[in-house]
Amino acid sequence: MTAPALILASASPRRRELIARLGIEPAGISAADIDETPRKLEDPRAYAGRMAREKALAVTSPDAFVLAGDTVVACGRRILPKAEDEATARRCLELLSGRRHRVLSAVALKAPDGTLRERLSETVVRFKQLSAEEVAAYLAGGEWHGKAGGYAIQGSAEGLIAWIGGSHSGVVGLPLFETRALLKAAGFPLG
Repeated sequence: MTAPALILASASPRRRELIARLGIEPAGISAADIDETPRKLEDPRAYAGRMAREKALAVTSPDAFVLAGDTVVACGRRILPKAEDEATARRCLELLSGRRHRVLSAVALKAPDGTLRERLSETVVRFKQLSAEEVAAYLAGGEWHGKAGGYAIQGSAEGLIAWIGGSHSGVVGLPLFETRALLKAAGFPLG
């Protein structure tokens, strides 16, 4: 009997690297094209879950599992944007400097029979108090581009983080403990 295929509903190279840590090579990559605009008054937890769910449901692949994820950086009830320009990244870093924030990483798995399973990882992260020089140096490196909250924990920002409570892989982009649990519950073969 052939093992079922898994489609990763994400073009993120980080998610592909993370899923490989579970010994899985996706049979395909299919980035879901959905509207990622938060709804009015939508809290970060609900938003992260909705994004992962909508991405999984948007990808059609008969006879395959579809795995989708979404990572949201939240400061209070505020959902921080993916930094597409240096000014946005600077605002995010200045807001996060010296304080705790939450990283919500949702994962959704659609089984071949259409069953949808979901999990959410919540991690608390605290940056050190950042000096203007540290912010400028981090921005100059460019790791912030396209990253929620304007930083990538798997890069040089890790040296600016004083404390983390929760899932490091969730902050990177795919909570591996929750992902493994979803796959096992759905009957996907894992070692």
